[in-house]
Amino acid sequence: MSKQPMPQSRAGAKWPMRTAFGVLVVLAIVVVYITNQYLTQRFTETTRNRAEIRSTLYVGNLVSELQRSSIVPQLLSRDPQLIGALNSGDYTQSTQRLLSFVDEIGAASLMLLDKEGRTVAATDRNRLGEAHRNAAYFVDAMRANTTVFNVTEPEAGGYQFTYARKVEDMGNGLGVILVAVDLAALERSWAGVADAVFVADSEGRIILSTEPRWRGLKESAALVRQSAPSAIERAIRMTQDWSALPIDAYLRGEAVMRVESRVPFRGWQLVTFTTYASVREKVNGVLALEIMGFAILLAGVFWLLNRKAASRVLFFQRESFELRQLNRRLQREIAEREKVEKNLEVAEQTLAQSSKLAALGEMSAAVSHELNQPLAAMKTYLAGARLLLARKRPEEALSSFQRIDDLIERMGAITKQLKSYARKGAEEFEPVDVRGSIQSALAMMEPQLKSLAVTITKTLPSDPVLIVGDRLRLEQVIINLLRNALDATKSAKEPQIDILLAAGDTMRLNVRDNGPGIEDLDALFEPFYTTKQPGDGVGLGLAISSGIVSDFGGRLTARNAAGGGAVFEVQLPIWTDHDEDLEAAE
Repeated sequence: MSKQPMPQSRAGAKWPMRTAFGVLVVLAIVVVYITNQYLTQRFTETTRNRAEIRSTLYVGNLVSELQRSSIVPQLLSRDPQLIGALNSGDYTQSTQRLLSFVDEIGAASLMLLDKEGRTVAATDRNRLGEAHRNAAYFVDAMRANTTVFNVTEPEAGGYQFTYARKVEDMGNGLGVILVAVDLAALERSWAGVADAVFVADSEGRIILSTEPRWRGLKESAALVRQSAPSAIERAIRMTQDWSALPIDAYLRGEAVMRVESRVPFRGWQLVTFTTYASVREKVNGVLALEIMGFAILLAGVFWLLNRKAASRVLFFQRESFELRQLNRRLQREIAEREKVEKNLEVAEQTLAQSSKLAALGEMSAAVSHELNQPLAAMKTYLAGARLLLARKRPEEALSSFQRIDDLIERMGAITKQLKSYARKGAEEFEPVDVRGSIQSALAMMEPQLKSLAVTITKTLPSDPVLIVGDRLRLEQVIINLLRNALDATKSAKEPQIDILLAAGDTMRLNVRDNGPGIEDLDALFEPFYTTKQPGDGVGLGLAISSGIVSDFGGRLTARNAAGGGAVFEVQLPIWTDHDEDLEAAE
């Protein structure tokens, strides 16, 4: 009996199923492979970028801590109590003095060494009496006139980072102030975020590390010093080839990426190691979803072949649900973006309003200060004119009115000039003879000088002294200096002001008084700093004068004279094209 052949319709129906199954399998393999390559690269780049940002933050924190501690020795070396203790040899209060500083400074420890290198005061009382005569930080500090930085390795392990500075009195070295920088807190914070972090000095030696056993080694030796990987770890290493991850090194059996950052301090370098675990987890999660999707799709194909209608309804329901979810997410994101944009707009408006108010305050203060001088002179001239008219001397009174008219023009020039301060331009600068500006300023200040009976001594060269600038602004600087000198000599029995003008490679104008001198030279040119009584000044004159001199390309300095009093010096570059200026003047 012969075998019945399979019906052609049934055999033909199996081929589309097999073809569809094969196409789906090949498509799934291709998509999974491409997705793996693309997502691995994408997530790796993201992880590396985050590691670089984190490394930059670490570098910033490290440099900030070092810079914050670098100024401490300079301040403590000037402490009168510590200097007095080193001079007298009485250190009973020195340790308590250091303890009062340590919490505010945030240093690991503070020590005061005498000139023999012996610890005479310390925040750690157990270290009192220690000898540091041969220590590098003591030797370097006693030899240098600046703060020195040292890295030492104590016997207990780890490294100690110290700033040291010589304590001097009248040029004599009395001892050394030693500040230990607390970098252990940085190590602890690094250990909680990154997998491994270390800082190496200019020779490549590891001095800070989240791995204590790495300290003192080079990087290559440190990576070798780790426990042998287990069988699972070896299997992880073997599977890295297909993952397309750019492996830099292995740490504790895991592949890690290495990010190196330069520390702008003594050639140091900061290196972080970050594992690829998060990258692999993200990629595997997406791949699992894709595989699951293809599996569902394959089941759907079979279901479609058997139950086309039911599978079509289910498919549309699933797509509708996903679209609704996506629509909800998009609506939430749009609402959040709109809220952020509104907050940003409010912040921008607030910032603009604050800037306007700040600019208005500065301009009003400057106008008030600059107009006080001509207003005071006008008041004096009006009083003189009233007296002259009362004495039937109208011709002399007319000269006072002429001077008042000149002052009104000057006030107009000042207000016009103040409007252009923000431009900081030099398009209106021209050669100016400093001698004429001095004479004009003295004429402006003549009433105040006569009323206070101040002796003025002028030393001016016979030849013109030309600089490039604005005549009114230069006179403004000279008048401010003269007014400060007048205020300083109010308590002097015989007030005297010396004006010395010298010309060489640069122009030097010195205004000296015989007053009590200046107490705080550092804050002298700060805006609104003044030692006058309320109502006598707002502390803007010297700040404005310093800005004007800087605009001219020079500088304004102050110092206390050896014989008493204060000396203000204006230095400006000389205008070199004398011939052209002389011809123009003629």
